[in-house]
Amino acid sequence: MQFGGSNMSKKAIAIGAILALTATGAGAQDRSQSRSMVMSQSGIVASESVLASQVGARILEQGGNAIDAAIATNAMMGLVAPMNDGIGGDLFAIVYDAKTKTLYGLNASGWAPTGLTADYLLAKGNKSMPQNGIFSVTVPGAVEGWDQLRQRFGTKGFAELLAPAISYAKAGFPVGEVVSVYWLDSLAVLKADAPTAKTFLVDGKTPAAGEVWRNPELAETYGLIAKGGRDGFYKGQNADRILGTFKRHGGMMTAADLADFRAEWVTPISTDYHGWRVYELPPNGQGIAALEMLNIMERYPLAQMGHNSVKALHTMIEAKKLAYADMIRYVADPKFAKIPVDGMVSKDYAAARAKLLDPAKAACSAAPGLPPGTDNGTTYLSVVDKGGNMVSLIQSNFATVGFGSGLAVDNAGYVLQNRGGMFTLEKAHPNVLASRKRPLHTIIPAFMEKGDVKIAFGIMGGFNQAQAHAQFVSNVVDFGMNVQGALDAPRFVKKDFSGCGVEFEARIPEAIRKELAAMGHDISLRGDFSSSDMGSGQAVRRDFKTGVNFGASDPRKDGAAVAELVPFAK
Repeated sequence: MQFGGSNMSKKAIAIGAILALTATGAGAQDRSQSRSMVMSQSGIVASESVLASQVGARILEQGGNAIDAAIATNAMMGLVAPMNDGIGGDLFAIVYDAKTKTLYGLNASGWAPTGLTADYLLAKGNKSMPQNGIFSVTVPGAVEGWDQLRQRFGTKGFAELLAPAISYAKAGFPVGEVVSVYWLDSLAVLKADAPTAKTFLVDGKTPAAGEVWRNPELAETYGLIAKGGRDGFYKGQNADRILGTFKRHGGMMTAADLADFRAEWVTPISTDYHGWRVYELPPNGQGIAALEMLNIMERYPLAQMGHNSVKALHTMIEAKKLAYADMIRYVADPKFAKIPVDGMVSKDYAAARAKLLDPAKAACSAAPGLPPGTDNGTTYLSVVDKGGNMVSLIQSNFATVGFGSGLAVDNAGYVLQNRGGMFTLEKAHPNVLASRKRPLHTIIPAFMEKGDVKIAFGIMGGFNQAQAHAQFVSNVVDFGMNVQGALDAPRFVKKDFSGCGVEFEARIPEAIRKELAAMGHDISLRGDFSSSDMGSGQAVRRDFKTGVNFGASDPRKDGAAVAELVPFAK
């Protein structure tokens, strides 16, 4: 099929041109963008919750920097969206230090308990890795991540950073619309475990949108961290509570597993995409797939094809299949496996992979390649302060529906993640379960820059994330959208690693979908703004030439970008 010259493709090119004009200011009275960017010469915090963003902005107003604000915002998110994230989960971050003009990466993903191995679970009769329950739990990394960030870049202590979340946990807050739906979807899981039901249900029910909900147990746990720092979580009373949960469910976590755990500072990996440098964190995260996907996409003139045209969408979907095939084959904990990172992000390798892309037909399977060097579930927030320091931070329990592992720590106010579910029991695979090994991770923060402009961004949503990152970057670079428009734009997602299935938001025109279906794509339709399927994100942008900051928040969730207020005369 010669779809490049079809009337519908030409119409899509025109639509893309209109979107690009909209993003740059033309057509401002008749635009597709959901809202304007937040702009300020002071700091901006963008998160999934208005309350959390306000907390972060207040920290900036009180003299804190972007790192301080990110920690306080994340703590607040653990309260207001407990199914998505919290101190029972893991954390990754990219930090731009304006003073040294250096980018830093932090991997605060936890390791498997001592003694929890593939052989152990296979002997218990497991055929595959458990996706919930105690054997899906690894050491929670979030608090250790906070501690590393605060010690290296922060200016305030835990007592001040956690005070807002502690206050709201005691006094209560109205539950958000999107959050209330996730909560209700998890009702059966929450009822199945007594401590979990006690913590997250009220009279056997989940809180409705607008209902005031309190979590005094989390306030107490945050108080332990405020007083004792990381040791307030990984040792003492809270550690005893975690270990008690493991003992009650037959798990294998030890006190040493908790006390010994440390986050790691890592060097971000990157690629060039049409003059923009795009950064992700190295494995064990999936960010490398976003870079490989961009390298493949760069081989095609997406800007000329038109935004969300038949040809552009087909190219990106097929690039996703190729990049993800490599990611699922090779990504693991680099301490346990040799990962061909340089090969997977090389331009020459992308050129070879791109030759496998059929421009007229969808591939229903994609095999991993042999990159040079081969050895045979979330909340996102971003912050920029008035000094130009920037944080791209993502933190997660993994399974939103089901509250991570589905197991709350008794009397502690939070659930334990199920990140261990990403291991495999295939003993020859680099991502096979082993003691004190970190699994393949889906959560990835990102960063991009060109000249004086830098953008910290992220889009949550399981294996959606790398493909959503690539779409965001393309929206900015190929189609000239601002950060709000780039988040708003209709998305596709392919959740699996085989078959021709792909999901589209309903805003992608029916005629476009019909042409793609004729090429072999098996399309499932989602809502106009589908948070559960397409994920949602945040972004902050800094123009170092003008000193102006910009913030954007995805309309697929309850959040907002909130600017720091400058002091003014009374």
